[in-house]
Amino acid sequence: MHALSLGTWFIHVTTLVEWILAIILILRWGIWEKTQAFSWLALAMLPNLASAMAAITWHIFDNSQALYGLVVLQAALTMIGNTSLAIATWNLFRLQE
Repeated sequence: MHALSLGTWFIHVTTLVEWILAIILILRWGIWEKTQAFSWLALAMLPNLASAMAAITWHIFDNSQALYGLVVLQAALTMIGNTSLAIATWNLFRLQE
């Protein structure tokens, strides 16, 4: 865990907590608005959350080369997450017209 400074760890962990809170709030907003598209948006956020968890796990183990597969996994999850977020956002926009 020495690879990152204390401030950087703080930012990583708080961003992870913030993302989880955003998912919960979007789900609750969707229930309140009775709009299924918000549930899809929250679901589309999960790959990015998993990506962040992969990055933090790699950093916990001091960026070990033995765990370099986590970097590849993180990149793939980020691409999947960004694509699914774009589709879910487009779906939400389309339904709001």
